[in-house]
Amino acid sequence: MTLSPALRPTLEAGLRELALDPAFAEPLLAYLALLARWNQTYNLTAVRDPQEMVGRHLLDSLAMHPFVDALAQRGGNLADLGTGPGLPGIPLAIVKPGLRVTLVESNGKKARFLREAVRQLAMKDVRVAESRIEAVAEPGAYDAITARALATLPLIVELGGHLLKPDGVLLAMKGVYPADEIAALPDGWIAAASHPLRVPGVAGERHLIEVRRSS
Repeated sequence: MTLSPALRPTLEAGLRELALDPAFAEPLLAYLALLARWNQTYNLTAVRDPQEMVGRHLLDSLAMHPFVDALAQRGGNLADLGTGPGLPGIPLAIVKPGLRVTLVESNGKKARFLREAVRQLAMKDVRVAESRIEAVAEPGAYDAITARALATLPLIVELGGHLLKPDGVLLAMKGVYPADEIAALPDGWIAAASHPLRVPGVAGERHLIEVRRSS
């Protein structure tokens, strides 16, 4: 599928607004073209318009990039749980060289797409784990886990908390501030911080919630 040339200036402007190098537009658009093409056959995402995908998928995923900076600089490990077609994991891996990303996805057709995207984009620090989250047998292997539109905070911790190192952090992308979910976190876990995010060209509230072990 050929993307409209009009997408590039929109994406470049959004990258500048997020304090990212607009040169990242090239690999991000290569990923988007692949996603749009596969989506015609495999229905990987409900968002079908590539113009809409720029804001709601790429820029939305990248709004959290400052919170994985330190991780990328030291070559840390991030697991993206229930990543679907690779969001936010693939865009983050593109703009944060050095970040080691594991894309966790149980759906077979989505996992096939992910492997093809990793291959075509030559992403040497990205791997695909085709598995249910709770079945990933890598306890304590990750500095951070992330999830976008996956589940409630208590359920994410229940399914994927075992993957975190003792001082690891869940970076959960949410819409409105999830006060009820924070109140329902299981014993031993706390919301350590909340950060409002602004996504260029996308209306509505976005928050990044940092969840850690309370000890």
